[in-house]
Amino acid sequence: MMRKKRRSSVDKGDSAAPKAKKSRTTGRQAREVAPDETNESLFVAFLREAGVTLREGGTSNEIAVDQVVFQKRIQRQLQKSPRYPGIVQEFINGLETHIEDPERFRNCLLPCVPRLPDEDSSSVSSFQESLLRMLLGIEMLQTFVINVLFEKLPEFMLNWSVFYGGLNIPRVIINQLKWQDRVMDSKELAAKLMQLVSVAPVEVQRDIITSLPEILEDSQHNDVARELNSLLQENTQLTVPILDALSSLNLSSSLLTEVRGAVMAMLAAVHLEDLPVVVKFILHSVSASDANEVVCDLHKKLELEMCVLPPVLHASHSRMKTAGSSQDSVTLILDGIKSAVRFQKTISEAWLKAIENVEEAENHKVMDLLVLFILHSTNSNHSRRGAERVLKAKVRTGQIQEALLQKTFRDYSQVMRGYFPSILALAQSLLRSTDSCAVPFGGHMYRNSFTAFDSYCQQEVVGSLVTHVCSGVGGEVDVALELLCGLVTDKPSEMALYAVFVKGILDYMDNLTPQQIRKLFHLLSRLAFGQQQQGTHIQDDLHIVIRKQLSSTVPKYKRIGIIGAVMVVGSMGAHSKPICAFVVALLELVQSCSKSSPEAAALYYDELANLILSSTLDPKVQEWIGRNVLDDFQNDFVVDLGPDITGSFLFPARVMYNLDEDEGQGGIAVNLLPLLARDSQQHKGETRVSPLCLSPFFRLLRLCEEKQHQGDLEEIDALLGCPLVITDMDIIEKVDSLSKAEREFLCSLLFHTINWLREVVNAFCRQKETEMKIKVMTRLQNITYLQTLLERALAGTPGYIPPLANFDGESTEGVVHSSATQEKHTEISFEQPEKEKEKEVRQGVSLVSYQPFFRELDMEVLSVLQCGLLSRSLLDSELHTKVREEVLLGPAELVFLLEDMLRKLEFSLTAAPAKRAPFLKVQRQTMSVGFSHLQQSSSKDIASCCVQLLPALCSHLENCHNHFQTLLSENGGMVDGPATDIQEYQLLSLAYQLLLQVVNTTFSWSGFSQPGQRSLLKKALAVLAGRLKQGGAELALEHLVKHSFEYLLNFRSTMPNLSTALCLSRLLSTVSEKGGNPAAYREQTASLARRFLSQEWVTASGEKERGNKFNEGLKTLLSIYLEHADDVLKAVEEIAGEGIPELLNAAKDDSSTTWPTLSRHTFLVFYKGMMSELEKAVRKIPKSHFSQFQAQSEKLLTWKLAVRDFHILISLVKVFDTRLVLNVCLKYGRLFLESFLKLGMPLLDYSFKRHKEDVQSLLKTFQLSTRQLHHMCGHSKIHQDTSLTNHVPALKKSLEQFVYRVKVMLTLNNCQEAFWMGNLKNRDLKGQEILSQEGEEKEDEEEEEGEDASEPPEEQTDDEVRAVLRIPN
Repeated sequence: MMRKKRRSSVDKGDSAAPKAKKSRTTGRQAREVAPDETNESLFVAFLREAGVTLREGGTSNEIAVDQVVFQKRIQRQLQKSPRYPGIVQEFINGLETHIEDPERFRNCLLPCVPRLPDEDSSSVSSFQESLLRMLLGIEMLQTFVINVLFEKLPEFMLNWSVFYGGLNIPRVIINQLKWQDRVMDSKELAAKLMQLVSVAPVEVQRDIITSLPEILEDSQHNDVARELNSLLQENTQLTVPILDALSSLNLSSSLLTEVRGAVMAMLAAVHLEDLPVVVKFILHSVSASDANEVVCDLHKKLELEMCVLPPVLHASHSRMKTAGSSQDSVTLILDGIKSAVRFQKTISEAWLKAIENVEEAENHKVMDLLVLFILHSTNSNHSRRGAERVLKAKVRTGQIQEALLQKTFRDYSQVMRGYFPSILALAQSLLRSTDSCAVPFGGHMYRNSFTAFDSYCQQEVVGSLVTHVCSGVGGEVDVALELLCGLVTDKPSEMALYAVFVKGILDYMDNLTPQQIRKLFHLLSRLAFGQQQQGTHIQDDLHIVIRKQLSSTVPKYKRIGIIGAVMVVGSMGAHSKPICAFVVALLELVQSCSKSSPEAAALYYDELANLILSSTLDPKVQEWIGRNVLDDFQNDFVVDLGPDITGSFLFPARVMYNLDEDEGQGGIAVNLLPLLARDSQQHKGETRVSPLCLSPFFRLLRLCEEKQHQGDLEEIDALLGCPLVITDMDIIEKVDSLSKAEREFLCSLLFHTINWLREVVNAFCRQKETEMKIKVMTRLQNITYLQTLLERALAGTPGYIPPLANFDGESTEGVVHSSATQEKHTEISFEQPEKEKEKEVRQGVSLVSYQPFFRELDMEVLSVLQCGLLSRSLLDSELHTKVREEVLLGPAELVFLLEDMLRKLEFSLTAAPAKRAPFLKVQRQTMSVGFSHLQQSSSKDIASCCVQLLPALCSHLENCHNHFQTLLSENGGMVDGPATDIQEYQLLSLAYQLLLQVVNTTFSWSGFSQPGQRSLLKKALAVLAGRLKQGGAELALEHLVKHSFEYLLNFRSTMPNLSTALCLSRLLSTVSEKGGNPAAYREQTASLARRFLSQEWVTASGEKERGNKFNEGLKTLLSIYLEHADDVLKAVEEIAGEGIPELLNAAKDDSSTTWPTLSRHTFLVFYKGMMSELEKAVRKIPKSHFSQFQAQSEKLLTWKLAVRDFHILISLVKVFDTRLVLNVCLKYGRLFLESFLKLGMPLLDYSFKRHKEDVQSLLKTFQLSTRQLHHMCGHSKIHQDTSLTNHVPALKKSLEQFVYRVKVMLTLNNCQEAFWMGNLKNRDLKGQEILSQEGEEKEDEEEEEGEDASEPPEEQTDDEVRAVLRIPN
């Protein structure tokens, strides 16, 4: 069989030989034939005997044996030849001769085809290498074959594509060299390859360079890498293949760093299409030790903004192509970053750190946002949380702003589409954030995602926003609804496609507040009745829901139906003129459904009034509303003044508060008392005119008149001065003798009267005529007087529930039965010691708890604060001359307006998460009762209104200042002089405090930190600065803050009480933070706080201020002083070392002379404040390092002072041993001890040898304190006071740790023989031994002795401790 196989090979070889010979004779002279023919015949014969048959033309060479067998046969034939080693060269010459023909050379480069006879089908594998590659695997031939290939390669460098149908011959030649089992001369091969690279065309260069890692052995990698590094800097066309090769080479760390540095240096010059490879190389060559440095450098130099070319540089077609390719490149760059951060935690941390280290907003780049999205998209929880944390922090500080987000979406929308899940998740997180600065940014992410991405993403955005709305969390719902409304306004066609998603919110209306329900129906009605036809399919659903809610007997659902119907009317009446009749029919339906319930009717009037105020209705609809309103109001609530008022009522009817007395009997009156009497006697189910509807109906009437007559109220101005039919208010003096029904009827009458007057003030406060303004002020005086009467009436009517005034909430919301805890703004902030006198001044309960039962005042009413001195003319009937009478805004009216303004500002300008508890639905809704109109204005609008009122507020501040300055000068510097009017003093003190609170709340608005509100902040500061220096508007922000601070500082000399002083201190702190350097005002703020702490505060009656409110204010003021003091430790030592000894030497009720606010009543406030600030101060002492000798000395001095202060405070327990003082001492003593162990003991480790005496002194002082703490632990256990014993275990643990930590310090400094351990006896606060526990409780303490502390332990006194140090000099 074998013979047959060999013979067959020979036969075929013979047939091939003549052809080869013939081809050679055609190209060479006859004299060269003989030797060449011999060499080729030798080559062919050897191959044939080894198992390879050479073929001609397009037929591949055949192999009959496995390639390993072939290689062994060739090697054996050559070695056994008698002409060895010369026959090797003859064999190579035959190879050269054979491959001179291009077709033969091609066959030798391509894989051999196995020839499988039936007799031996398993002798050859299915895949075989090319002939040349098999010859390269023979060690004795490898070098010769490599030389042959390198000689042939130049022939095909330039025109390889012409031959063989486009086969890349140079690449195939290079491929022969890859993955050899062994390279005989790797160094020489590397040199030849690099030499070839230097002369080859670019395409061949790329093939050679990318093949280097597969050709060379590891020993040559570093040398080749250096040459490639040099080549990289010379030829940027080879960037990609060189970096690919370098990524696969095994390089030393130093060389890798050098190469990476070179690549980083040329980053700016790299072509856009090569940038992804460069970034990938840099990140994948990073080690854990240099990750931070490399990523930080890359972050600075990588400018994605340069990747997107300006569209004006290209025609439309080329622009699209360029934009697409640039987006693709950016995508590849981000993919490289993503792969790096996914598999290397150090790189993800480095990116986060690099982004965190950017401190200025203008230095942040698009890359920062994209990298944060990448980090969030990885599977690592660490990266996801880190990205979320960094983004929130950057947004909170204003370093990443909306402009950068918009730029990213605008220029890289295609790239960002791949990270949409992360963008959506981050937007959800930001929207749920408790930080008011982060929430708007989450909204911008939602809005930009909807605008920039495809329909799938738009659907997800709408779905996510609907989820936010359905969550029921107040702030989250508000923002999500605002976003949905904004999207409907900006993108109505796109949003109409997703109307069915938004409609799903109707199933979750139980969790929504009335204001949120208004927004929801406004949103749905815009979708259903807009000009886009895509949303019309929800019209029927909307009508069904509204009709169902209107027909409900449950008040809550009827309210929803009324609100929804009115919002639908607004959308239909404004945009759908042909269906005017349908709008009128819907209004009539709502009116008929609400007739049976006064509360529902009142809500309908209020909602319709809001609609007229905020919307533009069709004139026919407007006319229908106005006609019905005016006629119904006159018929229901107004009567003509006559000589008598008929009817029997609980109280005699009287016409009161007439401002138009000159009209005699021809006037009109509001028929309140008869209406209330009939309402209380009416049976259920009967249709009646309820006084509940009086104020809402009048508001609707007024707004209709304003809309129809462009703000002119001449048609109804008689209602401003007309009287009310009520009763004589002298009945209040006999309130205790009235029955319960009479008292409740009287209270209801007062509520209705006050609400009518509040609505009248709302209506006419913007009128310009002097006569009207004076009447408005008179009505304010009526309100304040009636409120004092109401307070007295309520005091005698416990359990009374007032009539509703705001109808969009639950009936029982806002009811507070206990008035003791409701004194917030209306009560004076200090206690009156003379109770009878206080009752004379202000008798009754506080009305704060009853605010939800008063009609809401509009923001426009606050414009009355701008009124100063007004005059009116009265015609004297006898002399026919004009007498001028002047009317001022009195103190009571000023307080009334300021209280209302402060409530409004705290509701609208205070951060939403801080004012609304997300899990307490009832509480959230209760807080919003009475602010329905205010909620329709944005916080920016409210802040702008406050800035407009600032000049008036400053004028009132100056008036209060001048009043108290005059009072002090008249009474010789005392406020309790004989001429002091106590009531006026209290009112003006409260007005002074409220003014400062209002200004502080305005400047505390978080919106001022947003870049877009900077101009408004400057305008506000310019008002304050302008009171001191003209031309403030042109100053820089820092100068505005400076002058504003100086202006407010001038009020410090006339503070009537501590609460007002605290408000001034807070305002100064707030204003100082608005500039770029709040530290510049620390000294002045501390000095002012110290001045107030060193001032004796007395009331108008001459008694010292005291009580819980005074203590709370004192605590905050002390905290401000210590926080702003230059040296907290010295400040604490001054109070503890000077003020408290003065207190101990003073009489029982006296106070310290240096610190008059420090008395025995306020000692706990001072003690807790000092302990707290001392513990905070030591936590801020930085850690020490061994090499910082100068810093060690300074920190050691700081710790000595802190320990001395601590010892002074701890020692005070021996004098002030109350339970509260002990509790403070145990709590903060443990915290101080833990800080000393963490921060102080490492310093002592380093400082012991250089400052032995200082360390010894410090530890001695500290030991006295720890001993006293030990005594407190024993005292606590004896008295079994759980509030004290709760602190004992943790404190004892820290005391024990302290002892062993000192032992460690001595061991480190080779002084362990100075440490001795003993048992500490348990003692009480007085130092007496606790006999009942002797031997049972052990505690670790330590004491330092100097040279003379050498007596044995058993001779120590009872004060010995468990650890004694004997430190040699």
